[in-house]
Amino acid sequence: MSSGACGSVCESGALMPVDEAIHYLLDQAPLPPPVQQVALDQALGRVLATDIRSPMNLPPWDNSAMDGYALRAADLPAVGGSLTLVGRIAAGQASNKPLQPGQAVRIFTGAPLPPGADTVVPQESCRVEGERVWLPPVNDGDHVRKEGEEVRRGDLLLRAGKRLRAQELGLLAGAGIARVEVYRPLQVGLLSSGDELREPGEALAPGQIYNSNRHSLAALLRGWGMDVHDYGAMPDKLLASRQALGLAAAECDLLLTSGGVSVGEEDHLKQAIEALGSVDLWRLAIQPGKPLAFGEVAGKPWIGLPGNPSAALITALIVVRPFLFRAQGVDEVLPVPLQLPAGFDWPKPNRRRQYLRAKLAPGADGSLCVELHPQQSSAMLAAACWADGLAVVECQAHVRMHDKVMYLPFASLMQ
Repeated sequence: MSSGACGSVCESGALMPVDEAIHYLLDQAPLPPPVQQVALDQALGRVLATDIRSPMNLPPWDNSAMDGYALRAADLPAVGGSLTLVGRIAAGQASNKPLQPGQAVRIFTGAPLPPGADTVVPQESCRVEGERVWLPPVNDGDHVRKEGEEVRRGDLLLRAGKRLRAQELGLLAGAGIARVEVYRPLQVGLLSSGDELREPGEALAPGQIYNSNRHSLAALLRGWGMDVHDYGAMPDKLLASRQALGLAAAECDLLLTSGGVSVGEEDHLKQAIEALGSVDLWRLAIQPGKPLAFGEVAGKPWIGLPGNPSAALITALIVVRPFLFRAQGVDEVLPVPLQLPAGFDWPKPNRRRQYLRAKLAPGADGSLCVELHPQQSSAMLAAACWADGLAVVECQAHVRMHDKVMYLPFASLMQ
């Protein structure tokens, strides 16, 4: 795994731009995991490994988009009129009997049109009198879903690299596809660094804290469809760290750690990884965040996140997520920000790009604007719980009320 120019960023004191770090990581992403074939009910959140072409036309035949009456448009006078009612076709039924001139048939939504019919009139626009139905003026093809209108046989249905959502599963099912080839879920080894860490429910001694990163990062990974191998907290001892990292590398596709990458911390984690592989320490132009590490452990990619909870969460969302998704086989991995008016002033430029905990709220004119939480500390998660997304303020930029800012909804980052 190449370190390139990125390895000198920390040593030189420069800050690496966030986008540069992301694209560097994407270039270093490993090949996707092996391919599995799964049933549709097991495919939610999985990533397609092969292109899928439709085995059939969708719709498979002309069918009615309404409950109403099917007819031949040419049989009805331009001002409307009446036709002879000759039958009834419900969804799940079909008629092979051609519609004769001057005839109409009662039809229900989704039912195939009988041979010869080309138009449907909604029932609320019609009046039935005995064996005749009175209809308004029509246009040829009204309220008909044409065969192949959505997809033609042989058309590309979905591309490899697509992460399957409910709508993709519905489309596949509608085309009669019962099983799909997907990549095996990425096996991610999760480790925490720090003797001060304890688990919720345990008693705290002076100087100890609860390990929030373990739980927030594991939840992110599972929400992204990955399998988490949680190895808990590593003691701040070289041998113990080497053993934990070596075990994780043997069992997983890649490793993610939190803590132990800031300047001035004890370097047991760095030493342990260097003994098993390689380390680059980066200083990113991101706030919260900045310290980030990338390397490999026994041939497996490793990313080291900062220990502060908000910094770990946001660097995972912004920097780590694209890398993991590319390693999982996803094609489009970068989120698309919204451009929305700021409901705040941010007068102090910063040399780092800032990801501010924010949410959408109605402005004075009723349109949505971006509001900030008053507490933007890198150590505190309460603001992220209040927020529903991140407002992005670029390096050296300041923001005035009503300026457009980039906004990243959590909904687009956490799934």
